[in-house]
Amino acid sequence: MKKVINSPKAPKAIGPYSQAIEANGTLYISGQLPVDVNTGKFVEGGIREQTTQSLKNIGYILEEAGYTYANVVKTTCLLSDISNFAAMNEVYAQFFTQECPARAAFAVKDLPMGALVEIEVVAVK
Repeated sequence: MKKVINSPKAPKAIGPYSQAIEANGTLYISGQLPVDVNTGKFVEGGIREQTTQSLKNIGYILEEAGYTYANVVKTTCLLSDISNFAAMNEVYAQFFTQECPARAAFAVKDLPMGALVEIEVVAVK
């Protein structure tokens, strides 16, 4: 059974996809950009602020589905520039403090709307 999850606290999808899908006790959250839902724009600042907002958006979706950051088992962090890895990692470590999830992090040529970071997660109950 598949269930679409949408949080009003997180930005709406900018294409033909859902914020998240829950299936058989697993939650798949689409890549989250650093969009502030109140302004519809990226948060001001650099990689630290953008990473924080992307992870907050993930938190809103986790909450909507009845999960927490502790339920996250896998993340993928896409960076527009690998030189931002250390700063992204410092912020990331504030959200995942114990039993950290498995992770892939890599640079890509471009991200939607010129973002510096996009993060997707998989969580299980």
